[in-house]
Amino acid sequence: MGGSAQWGDFINGIDLTRRVIDAQIYGLTSPLLTTSDGRKMGKSQGGAVWLSGEMLSPYAFWQFWRNTADADVGRFLKLYTELDLDDCNRLGALAGSEINGAKIVLANAVTTLLHGAEAAAAAEATAREVFERGGVGDDLPTLVLSVGELPVTVAQAFVRAGLAASGKDAKRLIAEGGARLNDEVVLDAGHKLGAGELADPVRLTAGRKRHALVVLG
Repeated sequence: MGGSAQWGDFINGIDLTRRVIDAQIYGLTSPLLTTSDGRKMGKSQGGAVWLSGEMLSPYAFWQFWRNTADADVGRFLKLYTELDLDDCNRLGALAGSEINGAKIVLANAVTTLLHGAEAAAAAEATAREVFERGGVGDDLPTLVLSVGELPVTVAQAFVRAGLAASGKDAKRLIAEGGARLNDEVVLDAGHKLGAGELADPVRLTAGRKRHALVVLG
């Protein structure tokens, strides 16, 4: 529970319960969870991190933990996994490229707790396919378009795939060179995707870490 307003509601609730039903109740609070740079976890880092697989895919959930800042890995392993403290300390002390292995351990452990070991393994396999071999993977967020919806512009595809908040946001992303289509930088926000181009799945990339597929279904 964070903020003075929430704390006031907490105290008011205890007092109201005492006055209405003459009972004593108790509450449990914890410090506001922030990252090493002071930001609220899962809020100021690009949107809410949902526990529901319908609101946030297991792959996107896995990627959130995989993208943990180096300085947070050890603490998050202790807070969010069931690993032994010795293992958490050892992994959190890694540096350089080795810390990436610790981030994968973190992502797999947390995703396993929420979505199961199979979903965690699928997310890791998809990530390796996308980042190491340049493939499309099997577990990326997917936008399915019907023939009747075609053509759509690249900007529209980025919005509908959840990689941009609005058409304006998508156009800005493209203008800044941060949008790619099958690893090719998108230069024209108005470029239209038709049935021919979507004969095979198309991978959209926003920045370096966010990906989605567009398929014709």
